[in-house]
This record gives sequence, structure tokens and C-alpha cells, in this order.
Amino acid sequence: MKFICYPKCSTCKKAQQWLEDNKIPYELRDIKEDRPTKSELKQWHEMSGQPLKKLFNTSGLQYKALQLKDRLPSMSEDEQLELLSTDGMLVKRPLLVGEDFVLIGFKESQWEETAKRGR
Repeated sequence: MKFICYPKCSTCKKAQQWLEDNKIPYELRDIKEDRPTKSELKQWHEMSGQPLKKLFNTSGLQYKALQLKDRLPSMSEDEQLELLSTDGMLVKRPLLVGEDFVLIGFKESQWEETAKRGR
């Protein structure tokens, strides 16, 4: 599994500790240093089954600075994916990517159910 995070993020640290505690092997990827590509984001969005808006870090400084709350509704899916691929800090984190699932953000109950099954 790929664990995509921002190492300084407290939620990401909590999620990483959860993975360690549950002995779930993962490959760490720093979202700021190695940002996701547009094609990765498109694939992860489809695998997640979530609306594309869920991939945006709505509490982030960049999201607010770019006034994305107002801009996203008028942007196409392609434009949104392109924007997400320009800055890893725009992407909601952590992401846990398995062979047949993608979890966006850390909700322990969801991770418990999905990540242990996908091990």
C-alpha cells in the first residue's frame, strides 16, 4: 500500500502511527516532495468512489488563497485534476492507496475496515 502524506501534518502522523500499531506494511510518499500526477489523481478519484471535491484540502492555506470554494463549482473535472496536480498541499491527506481502494483523510473506523482487509 502507498501512504501519501505530509510528514508535518498531525493527522498524517496519527494515521502513520495507526499503520505501525496495526502492522500494516506501506510505502511512504511525501505529498509535498513528490506530488501526485494528474493521471494518479484521476485514478485515485475513481477508485475512491468519492466526489472529486473530497480530494481537495479545504482547510489548507492554498485552497483559501486561491478562493477555490467559489471557483471549483465552475471548473471542469479535468481543470480540477490539473490544479490538484500542481501543488501537493492542495490535496487532502493522508491518502492510503491499495490495489482496489483509496482512502482519503484519516477516519480510524474506515481504515480499520478497509486497510486491514486490503493487506
